[in-house]
Amino acid sequence: MNLKKKLKERINIKDVKELLHTIEENNSMEELYALIFDSDTRISFQALWVCSHLSESGHQWLHQKQEVLIDATLSCTHSGKRRLLLDLLLHQPTPNPPRVDLLDFCMKQMISKNEPPGVQALCMKLAYEICRPIPELLQELSTMLDIMQTELLPPSMRATRKNILKALVKQNSLRK
Repeated sequence: MNLKKKLKERINIKDVKELLHTIEENNSMEELYALIFDSDTRISFQALWVCSHLSESGHQWLHQKQEVLIDATLSCTHSGKRRLLLDLLLHQPTPNPPRVDLLDFCMKQMISKNEPPGVQALCMKLAYEICRPIPELLQELSTMLDIMQTELLPPSMRATRKNILKALVKQNSLRK
């Protein structure tokens, strides 16, 4: 099967599941991963979409590529691809030590009016995951979330913000 040719076409969720099955059978994760960086936006977007449906073992395989995925996220100008890259990073263990450039990016994008709500919400979630082991960073995140004007946020952002604030309260109570 020519994976690049297939990703050039319009695909649906059924196609994604069939592609994943074929990729696992043929052990062609490397080929799928390479297509994330294809110069054709449609191919790279659809490759990311397929990756967003990977099994746990597929996400584990991607862990070895985490630094490159972070760099791609930071430099991505396509909001749809950036959303899918952020989703992939959320399925990865938090970088240790944390990447300050990724945290700065997430903090900036979660309050950016130029980002779609999906990207903003994923940036909030990723910022929380990065900050979670470091109390000082959690305090900074909490402050940023507190100053967000909730009445101006779309429902998805309000829900994400509320859930993270709840998790922060719970985490603070466990530390005491």
